[in-house]
Amino acid sequence: MIKRRHIAAILIGALALAVVWWFRPPAPPPVIVGGELPAPCRDFNFEAVPYVVCEIDLRGYDVGVFHAGADGKAYGSLEKFDKAMAGEGRPVLLAMNAGMYHEDLSPVGLLVEEGHELAPLNLADGEGNFFLKPNGVFLVRKDGKAAVMETNAYATARPDAAFATQSGPMLVIDGRLHPRFEENGVSRYIRNGVGVRDTDTVVLAISRSQVSFGSFARLFRDALHCPNALFFDGVVSALSNGDGTIVGGKYPAGPIIAVSAKKPVSE
Repeated sequence: MIKRRHIAAILIGALALAVVWWFRPPAPPPVIVGGELPAPCRDFNFEAVPYVVCEIDLRGYDVGVFHAGADGKAYGSLEKFDKAMAGEGRPVLLAMNAGMYHEDLSPVGLLVEEGHELAPLNLADGEGNFFLKPNGVFLVRKDGKAAVMETNAYATARPDAAFATQSGPMLVIDGRLHPRFEENGVSRYIRNGVGVRDTDTVVLAISRSQVSFGSFARLFRDALHCPNALFFDGVVSALSNGDGTIVGGKYPAGPIIAVSAKKPVSE
């Protein structure tokens, strides 16, 4: 009888351990935290969260949005993009994932590259962060000026974009935080996004640790002084310095934003 009770206790204990193991939280993906920061970037802390912030003066740097190579195939990762651009004699100082994508890496929303609209503006409703309205568009106009606009405002204005990518949700809209954000919600991921301080200054930011939407939005509004800012993505967020990923992880990438030294004006 004692042996049976002993065996039963062992079995119950083993079952309890199995249940704990089965329902344990998934291990977070490996995070890359090494590598030299590109020239426009610096480490920054806000509300106890470490970030890399890149403040880009468009009078000294070119900012573009890219998706596929000459063969029409998506670059698919920051590493492949960096190598491809270097191979074409167009090395970049930094690159970052810049919008959400489908399983085949095609963009969920608008994509404009070198003045050509490669994917249309997405005005649909749906599930997920992209459709957490208002969503928005980051663009660099053909006159070299930058903006972050709500999707409906972009649809109305139809600005003459040289480069553009659509994502969602908006983080900051005319100085106000997205109305759906909690002050510090339970959804925490490594996140990245873009803000525009003025038409000549683009600000990219990626967290080095997990952060809520509310805190991430306040970073752009209160610390980086961007009246409008747009969320790019979470979980798959990454930043490269032209030679490899230095923040985030080695994840697939759809649309990519890249910064390079401005080409001198030919005489």
